[in-house]
Amino acid sequence: MNKFLYPIFTALLTASTTGCTPADKPKETYTEYDLHKPEKFNMPESLFEISGISFNKGNADTIYAIQDEDGKVFRLAWGVKVQKHTKFAKKGDFEDISIVNDKVVVLKSNGVLYSFPLSETAFEEAENVQEFKKLLPKGEYEGMYADEQTGNIYVLCKNCADTDSKIKVPGYIINLNTPDRVQTFGIEVDQIKAITGKVERGFRPSALARNPMNNNWYIVSAVNKMLVITDDKWNVKNVVALSSNTFTQPEGIAFDKNGNMYISNEGDDLADGNILKFKRNGN
Repeated sequence: MNKFLYPIFTALLTASTTGCTPADKPKETYTEYDLHKPEKFNMPESLFEISGISFNKGNADTIYAIQDEDGKVFRLAWGVKVQKHTKFAKKGDFEDISIVNDKVVVLKSNGVLYSFPLSETAFEEAENVQEFKKLLPKGEYEGMYADEQTGNIYVLCKNCADTDSKIKVPGYIINLNTPDRVQTFGIEVDQIKAITGKVERGFRPSALARNPMNNNWYIVSAVNKMLVITDDKWNVKNVVALSSNTFTQPEGIAFDKNGNMYISNEGDDLADGNILKFKRNGN
């Protein structure tokens, strides 16, 4: 070999066998929750297409849930398939639910919000239903979370025409006491890419919730099959891949007051709809 080329060849060979680029570095193992060992609650047939889930003030004794097609709020106890429901609207594409300040709030995929007193979930049909239209820009919405302390409702857009989901995911903050004052925020997709390496077809969030133990945001995506964790300023801290063997179609997320995480999955040809419970390590 040419004596002038030998040092260059030696350096390249060493880099290829012993060196590594940042993308090659082993990713840190996610340890906060063991996503491979959940407690599983299979849903009754009425919740085969379960979407959003929520608790009232973090109390895990009652799970509030909705499904994609019926304008009904369902109530269940963990592990008990007998459910009760309250009709609040005609059929439609309903995506998420929150309980805030003794009110039920439901998000429709077109951005319309429905609200009625929580006390009316004791009846077959809610009477005092308010419908809030045109608060959000045109788009497809799936994820919503309501803050008990402030009454603010956080909504993430899954697919909005005026925003490229490969660059940024827009979010909106609404308070139904002053619905004309809408604030905005966003999640930078480049921050997700910096951890995962790529985000195919952009980032498409399905649901979000705030963890009461650390105040971080947890955002699930059925399209991307991932869990994105941000701080309270929406800066991405971690991204965790979700196995299709465990998460058939993750559509909802909620935390109880002890920090246990619950993720709902819509059913498919081989599996019932379900809710998976993940105990927080250290509890």
